[in-house]
Amino acid sequence: MIKVRMNMKYVLYMHGGSGNHGCEAIVRTTAKLLGGPENVKLWSLAKQEDARYGAAEGVEEIVLSEQLKKFSPGYFEAQLRRRLLGQQDANMKVFLRQQFRDNVAVSVGGDNYCYPWSAKQAVELNREIRKHCRATVLWGCSVDPEAVTPEVREDLAKYDLITARESISYELLKAINPNTVLVADPAFTLARRDLPLPEGFAEHHTVGINVSPLIMKYGTEGLLILENYEHLIRHILENTQMHVCLIPHVVWEQNDDREPCRALFEKFRDSGRVCMAPDCNATELKGFIARCRFLVAARTHASIAGYSSCVPTLVLGYSVKSRGIARDLFGTEKGYVLPVQALKSGHDLTEAFRRMAQQEHEIRTALEEIMPRYRQRAE
Repeated sequence: MIKVRMNMKYVLYMHGGSGNHGCEAIVRTTAKLLGGPENVKLWSLAKQEDARYGAAEGVEEIVLSEQLKKFSPGYFEAQLRRRLLGQQDANMKVFLRQQFRDNVAVSVGGDNYCYPWSAKQAVELNREIRKHCRATVLWGCSVDPEAVTPEVREDLAKYDLITARESISYELLKAINPNTVLVADPAFTLARRDLPLPEGFAEHHTVGINVSPLIMKYGTEGLLILENYEHLIRHILENTQMHVCLIPHVVWEQNDDREPCRALFEKFRDSGRVCMAPDCNATELKGFIARCRFLVAARTHASIAGYSSCVPTLVLGYSVKSRGIARDLFGTEKGYVLPVQALKSGHDLTEAFRRMAQQEHEIRTALEEIMPRYRQRAE
């Protein structure tokens, strides 16, 4: 157990910025679960994004790794380390000591052990952080077995606490580190805020669609994925009275959901029944998703906004997290997750959506029953 002492803080790290609204949702809900601003600091790689989308409101302060106050003792120490000892990473070493000394380090990047390159970064960073902090926590995570090299396994075994957000990762991690518990992703507790609906959005009669450029790297053919989305939208317009809202959930320049969403919107804008949600913060995006009838999502945290709002949700997934969360909610991922790698024709997504829609009442009823106790797993 981690004993909290006076003046000790939880320092959230491995946060890339709130332009990924899933990361924003994790920071918002984690800060609240850990007691609010007076207890929590955030080390962010994109401080301006966090201020723009409001994630800064839940933490005491946001720090950047280059923030060594000029002419402070730490600033001069880093200068001496570089000049006398040749330490090119002196700024970072001093920064990590200042931020983590006698505090609890909470790694909030839930996906960091899903990819080999990010797992390697986590290992290197944790090696330095553990020299200074009271304890390390891996928070609300999923782990891909393929990313667990011997070096990564050693790093995972050193955490004082691991909270796994789905049972597939829990079983893997429990065998590595006995200090592992099964929870739900903290974003299941995210509040929602309802903005005015975009023109063309029919409340509770709209299919929300989230498209990610990231999933196109996992399909056999990127164009086949877009073809599946096009076929799905055309099916909805031609065979139902429902509307469609394209909902971006990540807006980073190098990984921007708005790009494929705009391409799809342009194809169908003349229908009068297809709209696109504006970029806004995670609580406001959840407000749009909660007023959908169905959701088709590529991003994990878009799907979590759907599940937690009791909206029947189909995930076009590519990793262990999608399968694990669906399995924990429904007992199986079959019918709830369509692996992007399994797409073979342009109508596979449409067929999966049709099957889900036929079970609309049963899925919604199941979510309404499950959600109260599932949120408690996060709390």
